[in-house]
Amino acid sequence: MKRALIGLALALSAPVAPAVPAPALLPAEPGLPELAAPGAFTPGTMTRTIVAADQLDAAASVAAGQVVRGTRTLPLRIWYPARAAAAASRVTYAASLTAEPPHPPVHFTIAGSAVADAPPAGQGFPLVVLSHGFDNDPAMLRWLGENLASKGYVVVAMAHHDGPITDPRQALPMMLRRPLDIALTLQRLRAGLLGPLADTRAVALVGYSFGGYGVLTAAGARLDATGPWLARLPAALRTAYAGDGPAAADLRVPGVAAVVAISPAGGGAATAWGAGLGQLHAPLLVLAGTADRTVGYDPGPASLFAAATSSDRTLLTFEGAGHALGTDPAPPQMRQALWDMDWFEDPVWRKARLNGISLHFITAFLGLHLRHDAAMQAYLSVPQERSDGAAWKGAETPYAAVSQGGDNPTWKGFVRNHQNGLILRHLAPMP
Repeated sequence: MKRALIGLALALSAPVAPAVPAPALLPAEPGLPELAAPGAFTPGTMTRTIVAADQLDAAASVAAGQVVRGTRTLPLRIWYPARAAAAASRVTYAASLTAEPPHPPVHFTIAGSAVADAPPAGQGFPLVVLSHGFDNDPAMLRWLGENLASKGYVVVAMAHHDGPITDPRQALPMMLRRPLDIALTLQRLRAGLLGPLADTRAVALVGYSFGGYGVLTAAGARLDATGPWLARLPAALRTAYAGDGPAAADLRVPGVAAVVAISPAGGGAATAWGAGLGQLHAPLLVLAGTADRTVGYDPGPASLFAAATSSDRTLLTFEGAGHALGTDPAPPQMRQALWDMDWFEDPVWRKARLNGISLHFITAFLGLHLRHDAAMQAYLSVPQERSDGAAWKGAETPYAAVSQGGDNPTWKGFVRNHQNGLILRHLAPMP
């Protein structure tokens, strides 16, 4: 391990962008908003594993009705800005997902744009920690990890090793393990796991579905010991980890500069935090669909957004979209059965467009709050909350003209006539 860290440190220097972006990092389709486009870096990727003793064994604790500790193993998928390399060395991700009972798990592969173990393009890049959904795999978040790495971020996604989604009891250990895994990962990163590659002093947390619950809790939202969400946990665990319990601080991460929650769990009628959402102070971006049958909408992500009253927060809503906002397009192996495809695809929206719009706003949000780039605010300050019906102002323009904002009613960065179906709301923190 020491030899690997020394080699990594020697390979690093001041950030230098490759001369030409990787060909495979072209936009997924024409007409996506401006900030969906990849950045100038080739994304690199590598894997690491955290092994930590004396960690909460959440599954054993739930079964025993008391706190049980053991060893926690967390595989990490890491994306980072790299120097240009041959296209032949790009990685292919492999994973599996729970199939519709009684079928066995379905294995799939995704052809990536990242280069495995490529030389880093510098050091001190902003850090993003990424948490996947229930029974998911980090490979399903490739669309986000690779894109952010091309824009100069280090993205670290952990594999949480959930139980099968077909067993609802598997959600109980995740209530605690999700934020604990996020805290453990950041603790090891700050202890030097990646050397000087990332700036770990300030971090953005991004989570999808149950990962959204995890990042909100890790960023400071306090679990409600008396609420219906935690009522399913044994009393000993509620006493230890909820509210101001003796172990509640273990769930939280210091130095969070921004939080992105994509289709987050925990905000429905059986809320996880109750008034504890007011303890979240980091800027928050929530992405949600109005037709989400898994976590709802309002109540759900929209009510969670309203209740985070101490946060400067933004809610991006996809009208008519469901839950699968946070995943890659479905690979060929996952298109043979509807159950399998529904892990990835939305019944209404094209996935390339969902991902592209999400990338546009996540890029602006992280640029503003993690890089302190004030120019990104213009992409988040829209002329009206609803995107529908925005006309193009001014003289006749090219068919694919891109709005530059200002007094143009089409949102900044969007292609003329290509912004319908969205709502963007902003709320400032309450005094």
